[in-house]
Amino acid sequence: MTSTRSARAAATRQRILDAAHELFVSQGYRATSLRDIAAAASVSHPGLLGHFASKDDLLAEVVAQFEQDNADVFTVVVAAAEPGALMFSELAARNATTPGYLELFAALTGEASAPGHPSHERMRERYADMRALTIDALQDAVDHGVIAPDRDVEAETTRAIAGWDGLQLMAQYLPDRVDVVDMLEERESLWATPVGWRDPGEQETSAESAGPLPELVIGGPDDHDDESGYAAGRRRRSQILADAMQLFARRGYGDTSLRDIAQAVGVSKSTLLHHYPTKEALLGAVLTERDKAIRVQGETADARRAADLLRGMPSGAVHNAVDEPGLIEVYAVLSCEAVPASHPAHAYFQNRFARSMEYFTEVFRLAQLDGDLPAHRDPEREAVWLIALWDGLQYQWLYDRNAVDVAAQLRAHLEDVLPRR
Repeated sequence: MTSTRSARAAATRQRILDAAHELFVSQGYRATSLRDIAAAASVSHPGLLGHFASKDDLLAEVVAQFEQDNADVFTVVVAAAEPGALMFSELAARNATTPGYLELFAALTGEASAPGHPSHERMRERYADMRALTIDALQDAVDHGVIAPDRDVEAETTRAIAGWDGLQLMAQYLPDRVDVVDMLEERESLWATPVGWRDPGEQETSAESAGPLPELVIGGPDDHDDESGYAAGRRRRSQILADAMQLFARRGYGDTSLRDIAQAVGVSKSTLLHHYPTKEALLGAVLTERDKAIRVQGETADARRAADLLRGMPSGAVHNAVDEPGLIEVYAVLSCEAVPASHPAHAYFQNRFARSMEYFTEVFRLAQLDGDLPAHRDPEREAVWLIALWDGLQYQWLYDRNAVDVAAQLRAHLEDVLPRR
């Protein structure tokens, strides 16, 4: 009798975990309630609480199951691999066929970057474990001649993990344009060449630029005119946006209410609604405000060549980390939280990634015409990798701000991609 009761309890617990997994993937962690999970698992809310005391406990168990499966697969793959073999694309292919894996971890990477998130420490530990395993794998590959000996194993590890994370997120928004496995396979092959390699027979760098540099337009149109109305109203809107940005970065959009924001600003909810009639309108204004800040920084560059423009971009990363960390925080949390198509910011980020790809593809194309980008590198793929790398480095920085220098890593990457003659 006891064994039958235990078996039933175990079956109910697993049913709850399966329901939580499905809902976290389809709706997002923040948008899913315990009552949603109980209904999907066909148990009562009190019955669910008998197995899991909180939604945080449920998330931890779902993530732990994925991680254990990954560890088991990694052990098997390593044991079967040739000495020095690189297995990142193989592991990515396995992840792509595991239902819900990419969706959940693409979302968690940014969402859990907020220190108050229940999976923050687990994800931080995950990065440390991944780093240790990857360093060992890359060093073994160097020792066996698979990776060029002049490549910095620790730095390449940081960039490989970052690019992988960024690709997984981009693929959720642009699945027809971003192939994670294919991109990782290409990066593995490029490691075989020395840093900054180019075919000696390639054309010399042109003295003149191949054409005018494109303008970076990210996000959507600016429908939020904060210059209208009286000065007091403009100041109030500015304060609302600043406080909303902080709360969205700390708690996410789903877990932040209009009442929370009104309380932070020190106004009534009705006053808040006078300026922003819906929570979605406020979200749009926050995203627009962030993009305006990014555009202002970009306009300080006076580069005349595509390669110089690209090489100068890491300076913006320094500014963000030192003076505007909130811009990084809110982007990381919201871009990952908005992975489910039902999220009100999903279309915004889908559009943002598409515009960024078009912009950087054109810049890299011009750099190749100028002779700065080697012929064996494809402009569109370099654009995808740069965006993914930049985002992924910012995620790592949010988990350990003392260990990751985003600007230095970007400079090293661009010196490899755009070697100086």
